[in-house]
Formats: sequence, structure tokens, C-alpha cells
Amino acid sequence: MPLFSLPAGKPEQVPRRLLASIMDVAGFTLCGLLAFQLRFDGSVPAIYAHGMREAVFIWAAAKSAAFFFGAVNTGYWRYTSLDEAVRIGLANSAGSMVGGAIIVLAVHPGIPRSIYIMEWLASCSLILGTRFAVRLAKTAKRGSETSDGHRTRTLIYGAGTAGLALARELRENQSLKSELVGLIDDDARKVGLTFHGKRVLGTGEALGALARKYEIDQVLIAIPSATGPQLVRILQFAIDAEVDYKMVPGLADIIHGAELGKQIRDVAVEDLLGRKPVLLNEEKIRERIEGQTVMVTGAAGSIGSEICRQIARFNPLAVVGFDEAETPLFQLDRELNNKFPQLTFFPELGNITRSGNVRQAMERYKPSIVYHAAAYKHVPMMERHVFAAVENNIFGTWNVASAALDHGVEDFVMISSDKAVRPTSMMGATKRISELVISALQKQSSTRFMAVRFGNVLGSNGSVVPIFKEQIAAGGPVTITHPEMCRYFMTIPEATQLVLQAFSIGKGGEVFVLDMGEPVRIVDLARNLVLLSGLRPDRDIKFEFTGLRPGEKLFEELNLQNEHFMPTTHAKILSYLSPFSTDLKVMHLALEELRQISERKDVARLVLYLKDLIPDYNPGSPLLKLAMSPTTAQAPMVKPNLPAVVTTEWPQPLGTPANLPN
Repeated sequence: MPLFSLPAGKPEQVPRRLLASIMDVAGFTLCGLLAFQLRFDGSVPAIYAHGMREAVFIWAAAKSAAFFFGAVNTGYWRYTSLDEAVRIGLANSAGSMVGGAIIVLAVHPGIPRSIYIMEWLASCSLILGTRFAVRLAKTAKRGSETSDGHRTRTLIYGAGTAGLALARELRENQSLKSELVGLIDDDARKVGLTFHGKRVLGTGEALGALARKYEIDQVLIAIPSATGPQLVRILQFAIDAEVDYKMVPGLADIIHGAELGKQIRDVAVEDLLGRKPVLLNEEKIRERIEGQTVMVTGAAGSIGSEICRQIARFNPLAVVGFDEAETPLFQLDRELNNKFPQLTFFPELGNITRSGNVRQAMERYKPSIVYHAAAYKHVPMMERHVFAAVENNIFGTWNVASAALDHGVEDFVMISSDKAVRPTSMMGATKRISELVISALQKQSSTRFMAVRFGNVLGSNGSVVPIFKEQIAAGGPVTITHPEMCRYFMTIPEATQLVLQAFSIGKGGEVFVLDMGEPVRIVDLARNLVLLSGLRPDRDIKFEFTGLRPGEKLFEELNLQNEHFMPTTHAKILSYLSPFSTDLKVMHLALEELRQISERKDVARLVLYLKDLIPDYNPGSPLLKLAMSPTTAQAPMVKPNLPAVVTTEWPQPLGTPANLPN
């Protein structure tokens, strides 16, 4: 066994590890000699001189081996921590015991026992002492190098695990140019305690006074587990204290990131939802996606593009992004090529309302999984353009779903909306019909059709957040429709991850509903956005209530009363089944009737017919007025007599799926 062993590592690390190993061997040798000198008061008897030389050599060899197998010299001495000190102590103790056993059994059993103890104590003290001395010297040097530059006087809000980790990072990483003054914590029992040389100065209520007393420039919020209301309270303290504020990420972000200090970021509106990260069963998702070709309609949109990003993590054979928006699709193609170079991505320009476009894409790429995210979703806009909503949301869904059936797609997932439940808008009504379409197709096919409902998505193209941010940037006022309006909110990654999870457990025919927590009042969301901007609600930014817009309702619902709850294997995903069966042939005739109504642009017939198909559809008064106006009203509506089962051959204009019986 050589006196020292060189651990494997990068070429640039070899000189450092070699030097560390040489210094350790020198230390082992010195401590062995010192133990003999101390035991015999500096005059080693001749009888022990030969044994001393052999003992020192054996100890050095044994401890070099222990340090090698204990991976002691894999880090920098200037970063020696308590954990590393424990590992060094254990490796040194193991080397002392193994070396001592060899000396007693094979070399010189008469060496006094006190020498073994003194050697162990001396080597522990010297090896650990040199490392901590290097760390102190480096820390002092960094402090002197940055003492002349401007440093941001900082308080850490939170004296828990994340706060203490951040305190250590700020102390050791001088490139952050932050002077840590102290910590604050809402737990009064921690006030006065000292961590990493910094004292807990007070609770959150004292932030204003502490900021003035210590001339604080910024507060770093180190409470990753804080709920939405807790974060709002902390932001209010920071704004009242007139200091800047930033946030430390959660544990999952820290694990996947680099240095903690580099991940300090501004507080985002998503943080104010206060929900714990969703834990996915990634193995189950991977089983369904890996090696498969996946097609995503609406791929250039906020939801569709995130679905593509999430799918890319699970090693699909290829992803087909289908959309008519050329520029966003081009940008998505570039992004995926950069972030996922191993992914095969096909950007496919096309429109879901053109059946030929959809079928051509499926014929070319033969996907086994389809995510149907393409839809018109702006409620007020669809109230003004009702036939565009029908064409895109209903007939577009039919085109994609029937093409998927004809081309042997195994799984079809439609992104639906909570607005499809007891709809009051054209957008919600068309989404509900879309759910009925895929439910009817499920009855006579091997394709697994399923729908996933969720509410508003923060940061999506249809979200209210960008509008609020524009109004705040302009100095206000922020316009809100009603003070009591509530909505369910999710982040884009959270929603798409749960969509993938729902797909992985779906067997066909289900309507999945994502657990979105408690509904959020829109006015509270707007006030929180004002706080995030560093302004004071009602003082710096005013609010105006404009009244409900066409098709809107105060509260959204997630399921129909006649839908039965079915538990799933994931706590955040609910499954509902309707007791009513939707006959595919009857649905086909209903779609033909909708086609004829749309061609005649008969608003009155459209509203009444949708009401007939969806009894709980409650159209808004502006749309009813439009339907009844002399310029849009047509002949009286004649309710079609739709039989339960149609035995005659289906009408062909809709494009009957080829593999279903006539």
C-alpha cells in the first residue's frame, strides 16, 4: 500500500488532491513522531527507536488508505464543514486502530499504550486544525477583498433550514455582495438566538423598526413552505418598511440548481398560491409516453407548448406540434431544439377546423397519443363570435377525435375547462359539447378518450394576470368585474404535469378534474400583484369595478351534480363519470344540425339548440338580446326528433370515422 493514493478526478483537480495527500502524509508522520517524543519527554530510548520508525510508517500507510476509501480529499479545505470534520475524524480513527493493531501484532508489541492515544489525539488535532485554519484564512481574505466595495445590507426573513443555509451562503459567497446584518423569524422563541454568527433580531412585525435601525436595503424571504396568506403578510411588512425583497426557492429548485445564492429571485404571483409542489408518479407517466409518437394540437399556445416541454422529459419517440400560429410554433421549435437536443420535434402548420390538415398530419406521423389543447377560450370574445366558437371548439374537436380514431391512436386527451360545468357562456357550452363528443366516441372505439378540466392558468394567454400587470405599470386603475368574483388558479407547469398524470391513469371515458385548492378572489389576486410591484393597494394603485362581462359568472364549478366521483391513484386528481350515456349516432345528427345552423348564421337557433343539448346551459342576457334582435332572428326553431338509436347510414359531410359500424 503506497503512503498516499491519488483519487480519480478531473485533470485540473489532480494537483490539488496530490498536494492535499502529501500534506496529510506529512501530518501523519509528524504526529507519530510527536507521540513518541511526548511519551519519552523528547528522548526516545534506543530499544524503541527501530519500532518508532516502523510504527510511524505503518500509521501513515493505514491512514492514507482510510482517507482514500473515506473520500476525505474530494473537497476544498476552505469549505470544510461539520459533516466533513466527522468524516475526517472517523477516517483518522480507523487508520489509528488498524495501524495500531498491525504494530501490536506484527512489529513491536511492547510499545507503551499511551503512545497510541497520543498519536490519535495529535493527528485529529493537526489534520482538522489545518483544514479549519485554511477555511478561516480564506474567509478573512474574501472579507478584506470586498470590504471596499458597496454591499447590500440584508436581513433574512426565516431562521429555519432554508434561512440558515442562505446565511451560510451569504457569508461564504462574497460575489453576492450582501452584508448579512441578521435574521428575523415569526417564532418569538428564536428571537435573540445566534446562528452562523448572526442574531435573530426580532419577528416580522418589527421589520420596519429594524430596517430603520440597521439601515437595511433588502429582505430575503427564506420560507419556501410559506402559504399564500403568509407571503402576502410578509410582503406587506417589507413594503411598509420600504425595503426591497426577494425569495429563496423551494427544496426541489435547490436540488436541481447550483449555488443557493444564485437562485434568489423576485417573488412571483405563483408563490402567493401557497400550494405545495405536485408529486408525480413519473415512472407511470414514462411507461405510457416513452418510445411513443405524441401529437399536441394548439402546440404554440401557453398550455400546448408546456405540454410539449413536459413530454420531452419522458423520452418520446417524437413530438408533433400542430398549430396554425406560425411564429410561436417556430419559436417553440427553436426552444425545444436547444433545451432537448435529443428530442425529435416536428412543427406542423395546420388548422383543426380543416379536417384534411389534421388527417394529413396523422397519416404522416402516425401518433399513438394525442393531446388536444387547441381551443378558443376568451369568454367575452366568444360571446361576440359564437359561430367561431362552435367551429373551433366543437367541430375542431370532432375533426381531431375522429381522425385519431381512424388512424389507430391509442390515447386521446382533451383539455377542457371548469366553464363547461353548468355553462353560462358560449365558450363553456362549446367545451361541454366537446366533452360529449369524445364521450360518444368512447362508446364504440378502442381508443381511450378522456377529458381533463381545470380552471384559470396563471401566465397563460387567457389569464387576467398580464392585463393587471399592464394596468399597474401604467399607474392604474386596475379594473375588476366584481368584488366577489372567484376563480380557481393553477400555474402552467402544475396544470400540464397533472394533465400528464391523469393521462397515465386514464382507462377511457373519464372526465378528470384537477385539485386546484381553494378558489381565489380576483380582487385579492389584483391586490397581491400590486404588492409584488412594490406599491400599496388603494394608495398607489386604485381599483375600479366594472361589472360582469358577457358570459361570465361569479363562481366556477368543477363537476356536474349528476357526475359521480371516482377516486384515483393520485391525490390531486379527481375522476367523474356521468350516469347518462351519449349515443354516437345521435351525437352525429346533432352535429349535423349545428353545422346547418352555423352555415345560416342563425344565432337564435344556435342558442336554443345548445340549450336543448345542454339543459343546464344558461346563456347570458347580452347573447339572448343578440339572438332575439330583428337583425339576427330567423324562423322559429323546430326541435329535431332525435331517436335513441339511428339505424340508417350516417350523413357524410362530417366525415364518419371509417372503423365504426354504420
